[in-house]
Amino acid sequence: MKTAVVTDSTAKLNQEIVDKYGIKVVSIPFIIDGHEYHDGIDITNEEFYQKLKSAKEFPTTSQPPVGEMINVYNQLAEEGFDAVISIHLAGTISGLIQTLNNLKGQLNNIALYPVDSLITEVPMSWMVIKAAKMAQAGKSPKEILQALDELKQQFDAVFVVDDLKNLAHGGRLSNASAFIGTVLKIKPLLHFDKETDKITAFEKVRSIKKAMKRAEDIIMEEVKQADYPVRLMVIHGNSPKRGEEWKNALQEKYPDIPVSVSEFDPVIAVHLGEGAMALGFIRDIEKD
Repeated sequence: MKTAVVTDSTAKLNQEIVDKYGIKVVSIPFIIDGHEYHDGIDITNEEFYQKLKSAKEFPTTSQPPVGEMINVYNQLAEEGFDAVISIHLAGTISGLIQTLNNLKGQLNNIALYPVDSLITEVPMSWMVIKAAKMAQAGKSPKEILQALDELKQQFDAVFVVDDLKNLAHGGRLSNASAFIGTVLKIKPLLHFDKETDKITAFEKVRSIKKAMKRAEDIIMEEVKQADYPVRLMVIHGNSPKRGEEWKNALQEKYPDIPVSVSEFDPVIAVHLGEGAMALGFIRDIEKD
């Protein structure tokens, strides 16, 4: 069986990886002041943050049209693929996964396996790469899905945001009422709750530096308990200097653990806002 891998633009995969593993990437649209932009296609991150600052209304995100997804899968079928593993951003952020689950029974020429990554950004990108490597090695969809289920238990991330207005307005924060309206300089810590998979604010810390330190303590405590190799990832919302400094400090403290730094995709930054920071870890599939 020949299996293809599809994901969305929030995985932030570079073109070299996409070409190397033959991954299909669909763009997630977002709307600012009534104008729709296509992630990774017609707007840069710099342009996005400029528009975010001047936006008169809360930005929103959307889904790729169902027809576009059907066209992608049909094209893969025409290329000789029997099955497709379609890995996308968390279902608690976007309704895309539910849409694809509803679509499964409507495709007659290819077997569709939608996968809720339960996250997005860099952790999701490693899931996509894992799936693509296995697909190229001739592994079955069942084997790939099993490996992804295991990998979904081997990551975590803590987010630090300046405020919760965007998340609360978009309905993405499960306990917004308990954290909205806090005093200035209080920085909420958020994560994807392991039981509900929803974005949850779980702690308030005064100042961004203390919040980043608390996020580091939480993540590194989990890393110490991991019985598998890990890699760390710093993600920032238009704060490249802060992101690079955090990455360098972590690499100095933990020289045996790979540390990367990247910028939030606009689709995610729509919800988290400018200035957000995150620290996460995931199993290092390159060392398996």
